[in-house]
Amino acid sequence: MKIKALMIPDPISITEKASIHEAIEIMKANSIRHLPVVGQGNMLEGFVTLADLKTGFIPSMVADVSLKDLMIKDPVTVGPDDYIEIAAQLIYKHKIGGMPVVKDGKLVGVITQTDILRAFIDMMGILKASSRIDVVIGREPGSFKKALQIIHDSGGDIVNVGVKPQMASDRIYYFRLTPCKTESIKTALEGEGYKVVAAMD
Repeated sequence: MKIKALMIPDPISITEKASIHEAIEIMKANSIRHLPVVGQGNMLEGFVTLADLKTGFIPSMVADVSLKDLMIKDPVTVGPDDYIEIAAQLIYKHKIGGMPVVKDGKLVGVITQTDILRAFIDMMGILKASSRIDVVIGREPGSFKKALQIIHDSGGDIVNVGVKPQMASDRIYYFRLTPCKTESIKTALEGEGYKVVAAMD
């Protein structure tokens, strides 16, 4: 999935001439925690967070502290045609809650942790009724394909598959299935030598 399908398009933004108080009020009124700072032609100039603004609010009342002083002048950004995995990696690596989406330097959207989490939840079908079976599968040629066939032949309808990366030769695969009784699937897999770590109806 590309970021343009997930981002908040045409997000609320401000200019660096706005006051810290104005920026805080905009965030509160719109229930947002991130605010892009733009210049002429909607070109991105910076990014501010509610936490940064709150930190600078009191100093701004007694000293010459402006929005320009508090904003991140070179924020981490992504493009609308990047994939959500890129955004997730950047948010995790830089420990940030969101970032601007830009194209040719122009602000076109904002993407947040919540947007990405929602996308992964939707992709994994976590909020939908489902069954799950976790299986240890070796890296021998055909092992994964054989496990898929066993699950299918035992009445399992696979919604999606996840895998836990491991350095060892074996990996744990998480098969999410449409709601079903997993006991027969578990028995069939174990009968063919697979180790079933968990099975949940």
